[in-house]
Amino acid sequence: MRIIKSMIIAFSMYSKIPMPQFAWKDEEMKYMLCFFPWVGAVIGGCVYLWQIVCEKFAVGMVCYTLIGMAIPLMITGGFHVDGFMDTMDAFHSYQEKEQKLNILKDSHIGAFAVITLGIYGLVYAGAFSEIKSREILKIVCAGFMLARVLSGIAVVSFPSAKENGLLYLFASKAQKNIVKAALYLQGTGCLLFMLWQSLIAGILTAAAAGGAFLYYYGRTKKELGGITGDTAGYFVLVAEGCMMVMAAVLEIVR
Repeated sequence: MRIIKSMIIAFSMYSKIPMPQFAWKDEEMKYMLCFFPWVGAVIGGCVYLWQIVCEKFAVGMVCYTLIGMAIPLMITGGFHVDGFMDTMDAFHSYQEKEQKLNILKDSHIGAFAVITLGIYGLVYAGAFSEIKSREILKIVCAGFMLARVLSGIAVVSFPSAKENGLLYLFASKAQKNIVKAALYLQGTGCLLFMLWQSLIAGILTAAAAGGAFLYYYGRTKKELGGITGDTAGYFVLVAEGCMMVMAAVLEIVR
């Protein structure tokens, strides 16, 4: 029952999928991050089903692309987009660390948040529109889960920029050894699935996520002294975007 409650907490926190409501206790929160990647699995499954529907009913490319982009937003409620925008405002403020952390706490959005999200959306849309083959699409769909695996690993492994907030709460409550083992196991499963679809495409797409992971660690440590809940959302979008672009390039050149 504790494990089931941990799963419900993960979906309640990171998705808009209706879940039973109950008081969150420390015992259930210890394992919540183990189920964070499952939200990505749901997103990937829905995106894959959407392409099947589009093929069956000859849906146009614009509709295929825009609704395909909207699926992650509808499932997560834009949870990670909010973190991406706050992080972009902080990074582009060019202020000292403490000021950047204050910007992350500000509920208002600035010009850089809007500009960078617009650029991200255009690049993502262009890349997504190129994904046509089933094997490449399956790799992309697995990428939604892999991005969350890596984000979860960062939460329990990277230093926290502050000793408050949701990320610090989840990191401090987590049973880190078990969470890490579960996330590494799920990440290995994602990687094997991607390689099974296409060896070269799987390696390069996973490498794109790995590159985003290293970049995320370096930049957050340099500019903020660690990660926050907002930067965790930022990373999910960056990793998904990098994998989508890599997959699109591979689709074009194959």
